[in-house]
This record gives sequence, C-alpha cells and structure tokens, in this order.
Amino acid sequence: MGGVEDDEPPSKRMKSSLGGLRGLSNGSLSESMARPLQSQGDEEMIGSKGVIKRVEFVRIIANALYSLGYSKSGAHLEEESGIPLHSSVVNLFTQQILDGTWDESIVTLNKIGLLDENIIKSASLLILEQKFLELLEKEEVMDALKSLRTEFAPLCINKSRIRELSSLIVSPSKGSLGIVRAKSRPKLLDELQKLLPPTVMIPERRLEHLVEQALDLQRDACVFHNSINEMSLYADHQCGQNQIPSQTLQVLQAHTDEVWFLQFSHNGKYLASSSNDKSAIIWEVNVNGQLSLKHRLWGHQKSVSHVSWSPDDRQLLTCGEDENMRRWDVSSGECLHIYEKPGLGLVSCGWSPMGKRVFSGITDKSIAVWDLDGKEHECWKGQRTLRFSDLEVTSDGRQIISICRENAILLLDMEAKAERFIEETHAITSFTLSSDNKFLLVNLLNQEIHLWDIGGSDVNLVAKYKGHKRTRFVIRSCFGGLEQAFIASGSEDSLVYVWLRSSGELIKALPGHSGAVNCVSWNPVNPHMLASASDDRTIRIWGVNQGMMKHREGSYCNGVHYCNGGSWKN
Repeated sequence: MGGVEDDEPPSKRMKSSLGGLRGLSNGSLSESMARPLQSQGDEEMIGSKGVIKRVEFVRIIANALYSLGYSKSGAHLEEESGIPLHSSVVNLFTQQILDGTWDESIVTLNKIGLLDENIIKSASLLILEQKFLELLEKEEVMDALKSLRTEFAPLCINKSRIRELSSLIVSPSKGSLGIVRAKSRPKLLDELQKLLPPTVMIPERRLEHLVEQALDLQRDACVFHNSINEMSLYADHQCGQNQIPSQTLQVLQAHTDEVWFLQFSHNGKYLASSSNDKSAIIWEVNVNGQLSLKHRLWGHQKSVSHVSWSPDDRQLLTCGEDENMRRWDVSSGECLHIYEKPGLGLVSCGWSPMGKRVFSGITDKSIAVWDLDGKEHECWKGQRTLRFSDLEVTSDGRQIISICRENAILLLDMEAKAERFIEETHAITSFTLSSDNKFLLVNLLNQEIHLWDIGGSDVNLVAKYKGHKRTRFVIRSCFGGLEQAFIASGSEDSLVYVWLRSSGELIKALPGHSGAVNCVSWNPVNPHMLASASDDRTIRIWGVNQGMMKHREGSYCNGVHYCNGGSWKN
C-alpha cells in the first residue's frame, strides 16, 4: 500500500485521486463502503486510552495518503476499511469545483447537509465570485452582469464586496480592487475546505498538523530542551541535563590579568574578551568548536571594561575606565577610529542597528551618539547613565537602555523622546537585553537576578533567580541556550550558575575557576557553547559531553584544551 505503485506524475495525482474517490462513492464499491467490513468489527474507539475514534483516524490517514500523492494506497485504504474519506456528495461537489460547473456545485452544496445557513451563503459567495471573475476573463460581460444581479444579490451578504466586483465591469483595470484575476480552482477548493466543517471536508494535511502539535507539546514539556538535533517520530522526545554545557572543553590563558567582560559575536564565530591588563582579545571559533587567538587589541591606557560587536560582526568597539572608545576591524585587528571627549571618559559602548553610528555612556552621566568618522551626532545630557554603567540599543534602533540611577534603569525612546523606567529596591550592578528586545535581565546588589518584560507599554517583573554570590564586584549574567531558554551568571564563589528561565529553578553550578567569575556569554548560534571570564585570568569554554557531540568533520574532541595564544596543549 506504499508509494511504490503510485507512478503517476504529481500533476495527475489530484485528478486521479478525486476521480478514484468519486468512483468509489458512486460506483459498485459504494455499497460495500457504506458499512464496515465484517473482519473490522464494530468498535468505536481505538488506542490504549480509548479516546481515538476509529472512523476519524482512518479518514485522516487516507487524507494523508492522498496529500502525499499515494492515490492508489488511499483508495485501497477506503475500500479495505469500508470508511470513505468523504461522502459521495462531497466528492461530487469537489469535482464540480475543479471542473468549473458553478451552478451545479451550488446545488450540490445545499445537499451536503450543512446546518449553518451562514456557511452555505459564504461558500456560495466564494463560488459565485470565482464564476464572475472567470466570465470577465473570457470577456463574457453580460453573463457576468447577469450573475451579479440574479445570483449575488439574493444572498444579502457582503454588499461592499458586491459593489467592488461591479466596478470591475465598468473598468477591469481601474476598478476599486485594481487588476483582479480569478484564483486557481484548487485554491478556491482550499478556501472552501477551510470554510466548511472539518467533519464534512477534512482539512488538508491534517495528520501532519496533529504530529507537529504532538512534537511541539513534547518539546515544550522537555524541561532541559537544548538539543540542536531534529526531533524524531520514532521515540518520545526528552533532553537530559547533559544537553546543558557543563564540561570545561577549553581554558584560554592569553590575558595576563583579571578578565572582566566577554561577548560572542552575533554569528557565533568569534568571542571578544576584555581585561584589567589593558587589552582586548578577539578569539575565533574554529570549525571543530575550539577557539584560537585571532587578534590582541592594544591601545587603551587603562583597563578595558566593555566590548560591543557591530551588527555585521565586522567591527568591534572597546572602552574602559575614564578613557576613550575605540573601533576595531575584526579581520585585520586594526584600530579604525578613536572616540573621545576632553576631560571625560567613555565607559560603555553600543551600535545603531545598521552599524552607521556608535553610542557611549559618558562619565558626566550623558549618552553620546557619533557617526563612524567621529562626528558627534547627538548627546542626551542629564542623569542618563552612571559613571560605570551598561548600555544597550534595541535592534530596531528605537530605544537606548542604561542604568540612570543606583536602583533605576532608563528606557529612552529616541523617536518619541519618551522615557520609561525600571525601578528596583536594591542597587543595580549590570543588565543584559534579550535577543528579541522584549526582556531585560538585571543583576542586583542583593544577590538576585530579575527578569523584566519590557515589550509592552508597561514594564513588568516576571521572574527572579537566586543562588549565586555577589558582595563586592560587578557580576554579569546572560540569556542562552536554544530559544534563550536558560539564564547563566557568574559568581564571586568561582562558580558558573545556570537556571531554567521559565521556572527560575537552579539546575547547574559549574566548578572550574579559581577566582570570581565576572561575566558569562552563551554562543547565540551554538546552544552547547558557554564562555565564562574570571579574576583567575582565564576564560573557560563550556560544552556538553564530547562523547555525545560529533563535529562536522566526523571526529570527536576529547579532553580539556589550554590556549595561551600560541600552540595547543592537551
């Protein structure tokens, strides 16, 4: 009953399928199909839980076979089960629509047994509109006008649509609808199918839709879902905690002092880190998943506290304490421009969505915007940011987000010139914006991380995460994993903490560092790669069990790799 015997070209399958159905319903087989075969029994429900109606199940399978082009298999299933996909009246109606026998199809529509008069009228209107447009295309204007007057009007529905159609008679190319052509008849059939009750005409690809729903429910119920592999129909889906990056795969040792900040590029191909050693480093993620030093960026005279990737990942901004901001070329490592204000320091940095302008928080608590060539475009003065503060620009370019007071975050709408605020009861140390710009992750002095919904007109606190340690330093957290379903954070107890975003449940505390973990960053492309920066002068790359993950080349990567900017050591 598979597709082996269905050797007709796809263009013929719909016609032969419908013809076969109509033959089964109207011919000699219709009598045998009107009742179940004796061998089938009379059971109403099937399945271990007894909730699936056998008739519906068989009809949906037949529908799937026809949708896949297995017309003969679908017809065999109808014959063997004694359960027709559609009634003979519905099959006749379907064929009449495809043949364009409009008057007959409306007569048949009224014989289907629909109880809702509005559905009958709406379906009739769709059919008559198709008839009208096809008549106009054949330039049979008088017949089209007659149909409009004698067939549309008695329906007494959607009079505005009737007026729009009538304008096409006067001027087909200048009517209120513009140039309108009749849709294909199969498309009309699709629209009618959506209008009629599913018990009358089973929606196309209904089985596929049900299977997709089942997979979605399994995925949503999978607490640790972080798998990049496609889900299978052969077994129920469930991810274990082994899908969370929790094993140290690499230790990067090129910095000579505390590592304060790090961030993966948008394409996941690079990692940028900044340090108290007055340098920033661009690391390249190789095809085997290992990182190697690409460029060390020198030029700052003080500690480098922030980095920010351009939207296309071709450039990088760096800034530090009471100093300038620098723009670098990622490919060459060349410093392209230095932005500065005499007597002031640029303490945070960010990009406009198109990468044409750069932003910075200033030590005088203002926010400045520059063109790439260094011309100051705009400056928002007042208490817009703190002396040491994070800065984010939403991907649509509308909002600048910064810490404006010790316990408040400013959301500045640059277009509307409007301000909104997130008010916390404890001092704010850092924040991170989600990739969809709808949520803000806020680290607090009281050792809590708060998740705020900023997507609507109001801001709302939706979750809290606890367990990490923070007493003296700025500790940063991040969104991560598949669909950003997890929250990760550094901690002063040398651990990396991971929570479920939805429930706030702490699921991992990762040991490995020997000093405070200042910052974490989750690769936005690879949900199995997490990076952490520490006062122990190292960066750790975390991944899943390498016995489970096969790289693209087909080789496995085992053990911890150490990189000091030179050769690899195992």
